[in-house]
Amino acid sequence: MYLQRRNRILRATPAIRSLVAETILTPSDFIAPLFIDEGENIQFEIPSMPNYYRRSLDGTIKEVKELWALGIKCVLLFIKAPDELKDNTGKEAWNPAGLMQRSISAIKDAVPGMVVMTDVALDPYSSYGHDGIVADGEIVNDPTVEALVKMSLSHAKAGADFVAPSDMMDGRIGAIREGLEQQGFTKTGIMAYSAKYASCFYGPFRDALDSAPGFGDKKTYQMDFGNRIEAVKEALMDVEEGADIVMVKPGLPYLDILREVKDAVDVPVSVYNISGEYAMIKAAAKMGWINEDKAIIETLTSFKRAGADLIATYFAKDAVRLLQKA
Repeated sequence: MYLQRRNRILRATPAIRSLVAETILTPSDFIAPLFIDEGENIQFEIPSMPNYYRRSLDGTIKEVKELWALGIKCVLLFIKAPDELKDNTGKEAWNPAGLMQRSISAIKDAVPGMVVMTDVALDPYSSYGHDGIVADGEIVNDPTVEALVKMSLSHAKAGADFVAPSDMMDGRIGAIREGLEQQGFTKTGIMAYSAKYASCFYGPFRDALDSAPGFGDKKTYQMDFGNRIEAVKEALMDVEEGADIVMVKPGLPYLDILREVKDAVDVPVSVYNISGEYAMIKAAAKMGWINEDKAIIETLTSFKRAGADLIATYFAKDAVRLLQKA
């Protein structure tokens, strides 16, 4: 049989396949999310996220050093606020002596080269568990944005490289950018959660930080998962308002959105491989239904193939180790 072209020639050996690979993962692709708690010598395994932990600051510093040694250059910080510090104003969010602010400073002191990104939303500090201030049963936009600006400025003062607003309030990127400029924080970046969908896959994350909404849901500010054009609109608006990086969240059910956003904007695009996606792989692997290591690499590769420049993932450390063995 005569064939003009034999495509299998380029798949014949591992060496050939590596030479012609279109999508390659590296440690620099990953953002490692970290959950931080008050106290000392605390390491709490999150029940719905096997092998992932909420740590006190001392343990977090050790983890950051290990991540840096593996070649991971970016962490995204989340804190668990004690219940007694939660209220409807979120004022603990901009406390200069708060856990987030202390964590930023300590990490930058311990590993100066590490890129520190910080979650900006009120839900960890809210007595209602919502991303904004509540008035008459409604999450109010403009007062929340004022609070988010205060929060962002406090993170910048503590040394954050990027603030990462995950709240989905209207106009918050422009307000935060204006606040940073006015206060002289011209080197502080913004990674905007631009297309953040109201998803059922956030459950394990809310377990990690005890931040589930106390009433209703988050559908008045997070996006309808059936919408596509809206995601591109949100991303373009955030870029116009001053975002340096835009994000699509969740990841796996939204690869089509990731591709469309990547095609539409002229800034780097990140994706969040969220807690529910992590938990599904862990659960299926525990049952023996899939090979965990192969599922991790295939999943993360799919994000980069779809257009992600950065991937926030709880698999960051595992992925780097797997790539080193490959």
